[in-house]
Parts: sequence; structure tokens; C-alpha cells
Amino acid sequence: MTSAMAKTGKNLSVSQADEKGSVAKQRLITVSIMGKPYEVPEDATIMGAIEFAGHQIIRGAGCREGYCGACATIYRLPGDYKIHTGLACMTMVEEGMTLTQVPYVPAEKAIYDIEKLKPNVTAIQQMYPTVFRCVACNTCTKSCPQGLQVMDYIQAAKRGDIATVMDLSFDCVVCGLCMLRCPAEITQPLVGILAKRLYGRYLRKDSPELAERVKAVEDGAYNAEYAELMSMSRKELSDRYYARDSE
Repeated sequence: MTSAMAKTGKNLSVSQADEKGSVAKQRLITVSIMGKPYEVPEDATIMGAIEFAGHQIIRGAGCREGYCGACATIYRLPGDYKIHTGLACMTMVEEGMTLTQVPYVPAEKAIYDIEKLKPNVTAIQQMYPTVFRCVACNTCTKSCPQGLQVMDYIQAAKRGDIATVMDLSFDCVVCGLCMLRCPAEITQPLVGILAKRLYGRYLRKDSPELAERVKAVEDGAYNAEYAELMSMSRKELSDRYYARDSE
């Protein structure tokens, strides 16, 4: 996690002091953030605890709701030798937790021309041969904060079953925690992305409705609406957004 420490002690701003006062009656627990102990509210998420401790998160935060995968975190708990994984925005702190964020897991992304690949096992062999080192230990699945069956889609990739890889990896947020824990050093999220691109290029079903909507956009059917939105203030956009019908 890249961060900058906010001013503390005598230099606390009024808003920071008010925030500290508002949680004074809450029960505090001790967690270790990047090797240093802090007292934080027991009902905080890891991300909330990091910010309560005085860190301004510059990288490692995006949607804050478990959708973007930017806040990958590893942690240990007292008396437990295992390294646990989770998203900082969704995982609650626990007494004695020791944690650090991993906002990016390095991985070599294959460069390819999708038009020169076919939706079969050969594409997997050429672009991500490490897939075939999988020993089916299931560590990747256990590490996934989204609960995806990661090992199953890697096994499907080994068979060249592109549709199954696409389906099982569809909700992947590319946090990289499976890659971080994989003993075979497989880059699972990148395999999923390749499968989704292959599926979209070669295997997807035609959608007449989508074609009609794309043509309408190209013909300028929504230009007036776009112009209206571009002319609105931030407050007007916010009001319009929250007043919309949502599922």
C-alpha cells in the first residue's frame, strides 16, 4: 500500500478530532498495519481501519464495495499460522490481526492478436502454458474473495473448454490474490480474460437488440441526451444519478 500519514496529535484538524470523538464510545481493538500496532473500531473494515489509523490511501482503493479488486489484502490472525486473503473494503478487522495491502500483484500479460487465435486449447498452450503446471491443489479457489471456482476454470482451460472458463471466471475482479498464492505460479485472472475475449470474438450468440442499439448510437439518436448531461453541474448529475430507477 502506498500511503501518506495524516497529521496526528496536536496537529489534528477539527474534522479529524470530531471523527475521533465520534468513535470514542466504540470498543477499540488492536491490529497491526504494515508492522505497526493501532487501535481501531472493532466494527471497521480493513480499509476503514487503515484510514482511521491515519493513512491516506493513495493506491489500493477504488469502488470500496468489492467490485474493482483494487484493495487486495493479506493478513494473519493470532495463533493461526496461515496467511489469509481478502478485499480490504469487505473484510472486517479482528483483534490481533496483522495485515498489509497488496494493491498490485505482478504478472506477465501475454500479447496476442485475437484474430490469429482460435477458441481452443491451442490458444491456452501458446499464451499461458503455465496453466498445465496446475496440480489441482485448490489454493486459488480458497484465496478468491469473490468465491469463484478458480481451480475449476483452470482445469477447463487445460481441456480447451473456453465457454466454461468464461462462465466461471466472469465475476473475477482481477485482484491477483489467487496468483499470489498459486504454487505453480499460474496467472489465473489473465487466463480468464483471454477466455472471455475468445468467447466474445468466436462463441457468443448474436444479439439483434444490441446491434439495433449500436446503430442508434451511431446514428445520433442519443446526442441530445449526451449534450444535456455534459452541460450539467456535478450536483445536478449527482441528483439525476440517485433519482434514477434501479434494480
